[in-house]
Amino acid sequence: MAGSPDMAALEDSFRKFAVYGDTKATGQEMNGKNWAKLCKDCKVTDGKGVTSTDVDIVFSKVKGKTARVITYEEFKNALEDLAPKRFKDKSKEEAYECICQLVAGKEPANVGVTKAKAGGAVERLTDTSKYTGSHKERFDESGKGKGKGGREDIVDTSGYVSAYKHAGTYDAKVKK
Repeated sequence: MAGSPDMAALEDSFRKFAVYGDTKATGQEMNGKNWAKLCKDCKVTDGKGVTSTDVDIVFSKVKGKTARVITYEEFKNALEDLAPKRFKDKSKEEAYECICQLVAGKEPANVGVTKAKAGGAVERLTDTSKYTGSHKERFDESGKGKGKGGREDIVDTSGYVSAYKHAGTYDAKVKK
């Protein structure tokens, strides 16, 4: 079984998944989390024949008693154990070949990785037309800042209360 032509690609996939998410990993050994990721990304787990529980059980079965990781040889044994479950209608050898083809040449998928999102809250918070109170006075109608005039309280010495609608009309009323 081990003389398959895609064994180099299979070993390459093993190494890529072994170092995934771990900066100290050498690629010689794979932990349980990366083994589960390999099975999920390469479609070894199908939810019917092979579940995530099966994947965990096989990992525990092939690793050493006190070990937390599996080597490449143990990895091949694990695939051999999962093959008949994944491909029930095929012989043991054919099933192993098929499962190796699923894994060979694949690398970890980065699906679900958080990306920076533009817009939304930032645009809402920087929209000067929605500002109220003293902040509103810092910008003109176009949304451009007024500079120092928008930040400082410029004293109005006209004698009227600020925002009084009829400012400057007193003299006109007295003369009537």
